[in-house]
Amino acid sequence: MSLITPDFGLLVWMTLIFGIVFFVLAKWGFPMITGMVDQRSERINASIAQAREAEKQFAEMADRQTALIEETRREQARILKEAADARDKLVADAKEQAREEASKLIQQARTQIAAEKESALRDVRAEVANLSVEVAEKVLREKLSTEDAQLKLIDKLVGEINVPKPN
Repeated sequence: MSLITPDFGLLVWMTLIFGIVFFVLAKWGFPMITGMVDQRSERINASIAQAREAEKQFAEMADRQTALIEETRREQARILKEAADARDKLVADAKEQAREEASKLIQQARTQIAAEKESALRDVRAEVANLSVEVAEKVLREKLSTEDAQLKLIDKLVGEINVPKPN
């Protein structure tokens, strides 16, 4: 008996055992193996579908995030512009108010200076008038120190009063 050329009986028994093993495997083994392969294939397909769905959701979230970031940037730019406008308005209002206050102060100062000038002029005029009266009084006392001078002045004044004015 050689392994290279088997006997007819050995071939029959080998074929019969192979048939039984194949039948048992075909009846119970292959369905179980194909069922497990099908289950695994279904799990892999489900995982792939979940991965695709997760990828799609991730892409949607990325798009929403990009849109949200863009909206936030626009809102930030709007808020910064409003703040800059408010700052500029406050600065302009403060400048205008400062100009008005300065104008009021200058006008008050001018009014006060004019009033003080007028008061000083009145004081100077009154002082000049007083000095003039004092000087005139001293001059008249000097000139009218004698009785003759007094009589001449009286005659002169009476003469000026009685003289009719020409028309």
